[in-house]
Amino acid sequence: MRIPHNERVSSDITADGPERKCILSGEHASRDSLVRLAISPDGLVLPDVLARAPGRGAWIGVSREALEKALSNGKLKGALARAFKGAPLSIPEDLGQRIEQALVRTLTDRLGIELRAGNMLLGTEKIAAGARAGTVTFLAHASDAGSDGPNKLAQAWRVGEMAEGTGLKGAILPLDRAALSVALGRDNVVHLALTDAAAAERVGGVLARLLHFLGRESDEAAGPQGPAANDDFDTKGE
Repeated sequence: MRIPHNERVSSDITADGPERKCILSGEHASRDSLVRLAISPDGLVLPDVLARAPGRGAWIGVSREALEKALSNGKLKGALARAFKGAPLSIPEDLGQRIEQALVRTLTDRLGIELRAGNMLLGTEKIAAGARAGTVTFLAHASDAGSDGPNKLAQAWRVGEMAEGTGLKGAILPLDRAALSVALGRDNVVHLALTDAAAAERVGGVLARLLHFLGRESDEAAGPQGPAANDDFDTKGE
């Protein structure tokens, strides 16, 4: 998410679109990797994660922990005052929680869209078959998935991609199976796969932004650790 100092571009346009500057860290990044804050007509600072609210906005690219520290020590208030040119502001104490909830909702909405568009596979057997056939572009698992199911699917994916011996594995979503099941309107969703490269980019971008805010960027590529947790009953279901 962060752009190293020696790799920044001088232009405000990157390969991912227009650049914005985080008001807290001063780091520059594409707007799709930052979170926009906007103010309501009565001056309440609110997350605008889809960047659709009218008027002036302020952008942040720090984790929730860093945001809440800046809120408690007054740094966020000062940065927002400068960004909004001294307009009267009211910063909710639960701003971090509101941003996290908005980012989670953006992820679940995106997953639902990709399912309805026919870009998603559900169910271990369907995913494994697609992975071995080389049609899977993105593999992910619920946060409470065990190690057995994800590891087997990752192996099938590596076979399909002719990437055996590499570290290719699925993403661990910051959503448990209950949340995934609700988001997708299916029972017992533990694993999912995407079969379209553009869909994988869309979901991957939303997921990366959420993981960054949670301070868990390394989780995106990490495989599940520890003993299996009831993966056995998902072998034929969703």
